[in-house]
Amino acid sequence: MTRNVGLIDQYARIIVGLALIAYTLKDGSLGSGWLVAGTLGFVLIATAFFSYCPLYTLLGVNTRQKSSSV
Repeated sequence: MTRNVGLIDQYARIIVGLALIAYTLKDGSLGSGWLVAGTLGFVLIATAFFSYCPLYTLLGVNTRQKSSSV
């Protein structure tokens, strides 16, 4: 499992994931669309934590910078 999620991408995923989870739990009750928003929020946070996105692998995308050895 090669890491393919960069640092800025990780921060964006965490922010959007937390916002979706907060939307899911707003007003102390589950609103409409809670299953989709909650699941997507959890997936975004998990992919940020592991620095790996399976969809990026399928699409051939890599936002992680290559480290240069000098």
